[in-house]
Amino acid sequence: MKKIEVAVLTGLLITTSSVVSAETLRWARAGDSLTMDPHSQNEGPTHALAQQIYEPLISPDMEAKPIPALATSWNVKEGNANVWEFKLREGVKFHGGEDFTAEDVVFSFNRAKMESSDMKELIVSVTEVRAVGDYMVEIETDGPNPILPNNLTNLFMMDKGWAEENNSAKPAEFDDGEETYAVRNANGTGAYILESREPDTKTVLKANPDYWGKDEFPLAATEIIYTPIQNAATRVAALLSGEVDLIQDVPVQDLSRVASTDGLIVNNAPQNRTIFFGLNSGAADLESDNIEGKNPFADVRVRRAMNIAIDRDAIKQVVMRGQSAPTGVIIPPFVNGWTEELDAYPKADIDAAKALMDEAGYGDGFEVTLNCPNDRYINDEAICQAAVGMMSKIGITANLVAQSKAQHFPLISGKTTDFYLLGWGVPTFDSEYVFNFLVHSTTEDRGSWNGAQFSNADVDSMIQSLASEVDLDKRNETIASIWSTVQEEQVYLPIHNQVLNWGMSSKIDFPVQPEDQPHFKFLKMSN
Repeated sequence: MKKIEVAVLTGLLITTSSVVSAETLRWARAGDSLTMDPHSQNEGPTHALAQQIYEPLISPDMEAKPIPALATSWNVKEGNANVWEFKLREGVKFHGGEDFTAEDVVFSFNRAKMESSDMKELIVSVTEVRAVGDYMVEIETDGPNPILPNNLTNLFMMDKGWAEENNSAKPAEFDDGEETYAVRNANGTGAYILESREPDTKTVLKANPDYWGKDEFPLAATEIIYTPIQNAATRVAALLSGEVDLIQDVPVQDLSRVASTDGLIVNNAPQNRTIFFGLNSGAADLESDNIEGKNPFADVRVRRAMNIAIDRDAIKQVVMRGQSAPTGVIIPPFVNGWTEELDAYPKADIDAAKALMDEAGYGDGFEVTLNCPNDRYINDEAICQAAVGMMSKIGITANLVAQSKAQHFPLISGKTTDFYLLGWGVPTFDSEYVFNFLVHSTTEDRGSWNGAQFSNADVDSMIQSLASEVDLDKRNETIASIWSTVQEEQVYLPIHNQVLNWGMSSKIDFPVQPEDQPHFKFLKMSN
C-alpha cells in the first residue's frame, strides 16, 4: 500500500485555552448532521452524530476496525453459506427504556432497505432477516456474501415500537424535504442521549446512565455540545479562545497557528475519503450548458481533456497547503481494489487537453454550471474555484454555484446537476461499496449517488456478482476489471485523498479516526 506523506504537527502545552471539564465536551465542525433519521442519509457528519446516539450490530473503533456492538458475535451458518448468524447483546435498553431484541434488528434492516433509505445499497444482497428467539438473528443473502459484516458499521438499530408509534416506520425522504418525528428526535442504545436539537445551531447530548458499555469505555464526557460553525475563521477563533474544545476540520492555512498555540494540539491522519468531480455523461442534453441538442460530457474525449486540464499538484500546494494526496482513482489506499497503477495521476497538459477538445468538436469551448458544497469537505469551494480557472484554459466556462451541503447533495442524488464536486469514503474498505453507489446504473436498490448517470450493462452484471463471489481471487479480478472500465471511460475526475486535521485542547487524549468519526465514548482526558 502506498504511504501518504503527512506532515505531523505537534503542539505545546500551555494555558490560554480553557481547561476541558470531565463533564462537558464542546465539539464543532463546519457542517451539521443532515438529519437525525439514521437511515435517511448516508453522509459522514450525519453518521458521526448518529454514532453517538444509535448503534449498529458491528461498530468501527477509533482505528476504523470492526468491533462488537449490539452483536457480540457473528458467523456464517453451518450448512448454509447464504446465511449469517448474529448473536445479539442481551440486557441492552433503548434510551426510552425499551428492551433491544431481535425484533428491532429485523425492523431496522427492513426499514433500511426501503426506497426512501440512503443505506439500501449496503444491504442490497440481503433477501431476508429473521429473528431466532429474542437474541439471535439470521441474515440471508442471495448467494454467499463473505463481506456482509463490513457493510454494517453504519447501519443503525432503531426501536420498532418507538418508530411505529411516532409515524416513522419508513425513512424520511430527504430530497423531498420530508419531516417525520425521527428527523429531529432519536431513541438509540448508544453512549449518549439526544437532549436537544437545533439544526445548524446546536445539538446537546448527555451521557446514557444505563449504557451497556459504561464499564468498557472511558466515557470521560458526560455532556457533549455540538455546534456547526461553517466559517473557517470563526471556527478557529472559537478553538483559540476556548469556546470549543475540539474541531474536526482545522483549515489548512491555520494548522501552524493552532499547533503552536499554548494548550492546543493538532492530531492528523490520512482520511478514508477521495475528493472528485462528477460529470453527467448519461443525459442526452445538459440543462446548464450552452450547447443545444447534445451533451459534450457524453464524449469521452471531453472528459479526458478535463481530467488532464486539472493541475492536482497546484491544488495540493496552493489550495491545500500540502495537506492532500493527489490521486487518479476515486478510492483511497485503504480500500481493497486500490493499486499504485490506478492511483497514478496525469500531470496537467493544457495543449493535449485542447487537442482533445478540438478533436471532439468543442474547440471553441462551452459553458456549464459547476455545483459545489461550501461546508462539507476541506476547502471544497476553493477547490472548485481553482477548477474554474483550470477549465477556462481549455475553453470551458464553469459557472460556479457554491452552497450548503443540504442544498448540494440532493442535486446529485436527484440527478439534477451536470458538473459537481463530491467526496466519498469507503466504510467497508472494499470497492464494491463504491461501485454500488457511484458506478452501477441507477435502479431501485443501486446507483443512488451515480450523478454521472453512467450506465453499462456489463459493468452492472459484474458489480452484482461481487456480493456472492466467495472465491476472493476471482472477486478481486472482477473488481480490477470494473475499475479498468471506469478509468478508461473517465467516469469521474479524481482530485485527491483528504488528510484529516483535528484541533483540540491538550487536555484531550483522542486520536484521529480515518473515517472522520469521533466516537466520543473512546475519549479520554490526558493528565
